[in-house]
Amino acid sequence: MTSANQLELLQTAEAVAREKMIDPELVVQAMEESLARAAKSRYGAEMDIRVAIDRKTGRATFTRVRTVVEDDAVENYQAQLTVAQAKQYMKDPEVGSEIIDEVPPVDLGRIAAQSAKQVILQKVREAERDRQFEEFKDRKGTIINGVVKREEYGNIIVDIGRGEAILRRNEKIGRESYRPNDRIRSYIKDVRREARGPQVFLSRTDPQFMAELFKMEVPEIYDGIIEIKAVARDPGSRAKIGVISYDSSIDPVGACVGMRGSRVQAVVNELQGEKIDIIPWNEDQATFLVNALQPAEVSKVVIDEEAGKIEVVVPDEQLSLAIGRRGQNVRLASQLTGLDIDILTEEEESKRRQAEFAERTKLFMEALDLDEFFAQLLVSEGFTNLEEVAYVDLDELLSIEGVDESTAAELQARARDVIEEQNRKALENARALGVEDSLIGFEGLTPQMLEALAKDDVKTLEDFATLADWEIAGGWTTVNGERVKDEGILEKFEVSLEEAQHMVMTARIQLGWVDPTELEGADEETDEEAEA
Repeated sequence: MTSANQLELLQTAEAVAREKMIDPELVVQAMEESLARAAKSRYGAEMDIRVAIDRKTGRATFTRVRTVVEDDAVENYQAQLTVAQAKQYMKDPEVGSEIIDEVPPVDLGRIAAQSAKQVILQKVREAERDRQFEEFKDRKGTIINGVVKREEYGNIIVDIGRGEAILRRNEKIGRESYRPNDRIRSYIKDVRREARGPQVFLSRTDPQFMAELFKMEVPEIYDGIIEIKAVARDPGSRAKIGVISYDSSIDPVGACVGMRGSRVQAVVNELQGEKIDIIPWNEDQATFLVNALQPAEVSKVVIDEEAGKIEVVVPDEQLSLAIGRRGQNVRLASQLTGLDIDILTEEEESKRRQAEFAERTKLFMEALDLDEFFAQLLVSEGFTNLEEVAYVDLDELLSIEGVDESTAAELQARARDVIEEQNRKALENARALGVEDSLIGFEGLTPQMLEALAKDDVKTLEDFATLADWEIAGGWTTVNGERVKDEGILEKFEVSLEEAQHMVMTARIQLGWVDPTELEGADEETDEEAEA
C-alpha cells in the first residue's frame, strides 16, 4: 500500500465522518475491520488477523495473533497454541498470552474491496443510527418542526433534519392532510431503538402537545410562574386546560389568553381550530370540578374519594350544557380531574333522596315494629341503619323530640335483638356453606361478612389470606381508557381498601406467611422516604 493510498485512507475517514456527523475514530475502526476481513480471505479464515491503522500516517499494519491456551483447550490450530508449543516463541508463556507476528500487507482485489466497502458502510450506518438515537431520545416530550416527505398508508413520514420521524394516522388531528414539502409541527411522543434504526414517533393529538404549545406562547409558563396542572383533549374539537399561578399578581387564565386572545388564538390555529377552555386549577377537587364543567352551573357536588367517583347536581335546564354534545363536556372534565363524574338534575336527586327516605323508613317500620311517623322521624334525624340505632349514644336518641329514656332504651333493645338474630342466622348459613372455625374466629369479620365470603367460595383463613385488597373492598381499573368498577366481596359492608389491606396482612402473619419484624422495617423505610 503506497504512502499516497495510506493518506487517502485517513482523508476518506475524515470526509465520511463529517458527512454522517459521527466520530472519525469509528470510521477508522470500520476500515481496520474490513482490511482484516480481506486479509483473512487471503491467509485463511481460521487465522486471527488484525489490522492497525496509524492515526497520523495512515500506515496499515497487518498482524497475526496466536493465543496460548490449555493443552486440552486447543480448537483452532491456526489461532491457538499450547504452553509447550509457545515456548519456542517466548521464554515463559502463560495461558492467555498472545504471540504477535507481522504479516505482509494485502493488496485488495475487486471482490475483497467490495467486501471491505460493505463492512465500512455497515459500521458507519450503525454509528449513524446510534448518533440519531442519542440525539432524539433526550428530545422526547418536546415539540419539533419538520417537513413532510411522503405519505404511506395514511401515516406521514417527516424529515426532522438529521433523520426521519413518523406521524401515524391516529395521531393526526381530525381529517387534516399534508402534501410533500409542507411544514409540520409535532410533539415527540416516543423514541425507540429498533433493528432498522431509531424510530421517532410524533403526535399532534397528545394532550401534552397543547401544553407544550402554551409553553412556547406564554412566557410565564416557560419561566415557571404559571404551571399547567392538567390537560384534557378531544383532538380537533375541544380541550380543557387547568392552570395555576404562583404569583398572586398574575392571573393565570388572563396570561394564557393574552391581549385580545392573541396567545390562545395562536395555539387554536395550530390545533386546527380546537376550542380551548382555560380553567383556574384548585387543590379542592369540588371547586376545580365546578370550574371544569364551565359554562354549566353546578348546584351541588358530592365526592366519594375512596371510589374515585364524584356526583354533580345541576339545575334541570343546565343538564344538556353540563353534559355537552355527545357527552364531550363531562368527558373532558372527567379526564381533567381524574374522577368518574355522574351528573344528576335537581329533580333526579330529589327523587333519589325520596326513594332512600322511603326505603329507610320501611326498614325501621318492619325491623323495629314502629309506626310510619316515628320511623320517618328517625330517618329525618339522620339514622340510616339498625346498627346506628342500636349502638348510638343514648343522648342522641333523647335529643329527638318526643323520645324519653324508656322509649330510647326500648328502641335500642329492639334494634339489638334484630341484629343478634340476623347475626345468628348469617353464622348458621356460613357454617352450612362450609366456613371453618379459623375464619370464623378471625377478628374484624362479622357473621354477615362470613356469609358473603362463603358465597364467594372463601371458607378458610388461607383462602382469605390469598385475596387482594381490591377483591375484598372493590376498586377501579382502567380498560381502553375507561374506568371499570371491580365489585368487592365485602364492598356492601363499607370495608375500605386500607381496612382490607390490614386484614389480609394480619391473616398472612397469623399463618406465618409474613414475618411481622420485616414488615415493620419496610414500614419504617417507607416513612423515612416520605419524610425525605
